[in-house]
Amino acid sequence: MGRLRALTLSLQRVLELAERALGEFVGDPLPHEAFERFRAFRWDATRGPGRLIAIDEPDVYDLDDLVGIDRVIAKLIANTEQFIAGHPSNHVLLYGDRGTGKSSAVKGLLGRFADRGLRIVEVQKTDLIHLPRVIAALHGAPQRFLLFCDDLSFDSDERLYRELKAALEGSLVAPPENVRIIATSNRRHLLPEKMSDARDAHLDERGELRLGETVDEKLALSDRFGLALGFFSFDQTTYLEIVEHHAERAGVRSAPERVREHALRWALDRSSRSGRTARQFVDDLAGREAATGVVLAD
Repeated sequence: MGRLRALTLSLQRVLELAERALGEFVGDPLPHEAFERFRAFRWDATRGPGRLIAIDEPDVYDLDDLVGIDRVIAKLIANTEQFIAGHPSNHVLLYGDRGTGKSSAVKGLLGRFADRGLRIVEVQKTDLIHLPRVIAALHGAPQRFLLFCDDLSFDSDERLYRELKAALEGSLVAPPENVRIIATSNRRHLLPEKMSDARDAHLDERGELRLGETVDEKLALSDRFGLALGFFSFDQTTYLEIVEHHAERAGVRSAPERVREHALRWALDRSSRSGRTARQFVDDLAGREAATGVVLAD
């Protein structure tokens, strides 16, 4: 009897481990209660077909810290307000120069609207093939979800963009009304454009210019984002305004004139007058002040 009991316990343990392993591979759905507790999630497809993983402490940004792009942020907020309220709204593409606040704007939406039910799900480009599963996992939840694809672009020979294109518009299965896609990219059209693409352009019988099939295919993806907002590098005045804003927030004690002088040198060394450059300069200056007690004097 003792050996039989030991064998039974061993078999139970094996079955428990097998069930757990199968659950990890298949990808148990995240219970809807988790959408109330957590504000951000990521799609994890490292094992099996993929699953939603909650993010305990998401990186949240304050939209008020995005200086110099007020009109763009206002349009983004307005579209999100419509989405949160259940009114018609658009999928969003944030495109433009590096370091100008595209990703920070998305994180800022979470900080602004999480208390009203907004949630963000991060989806890597390599996981776009799982978009139907991601969307299905969110179906029926009372919260509103932004599927966030950061730094998105495709090479000419990639085909993952077709999953995104179908999810945006084109599939017979309509996306749930509680899901929108928001992507950031340095490219306006997401796919590379070549001089050879223009060879297919031609005039029709009425003398109107018609783009070739290659160009049409490349434009079709970006066109399915109903709202495309451009983020571009700042002029010197705006760059210094951003530096001043972050310096005040960080409690920098150095003389303003010296801060501006060093901020311009910092931007020159990096060949960039972006919001990211301004924040990095202030972080460096505030850190040095705290570490050494030395400030930039007049």
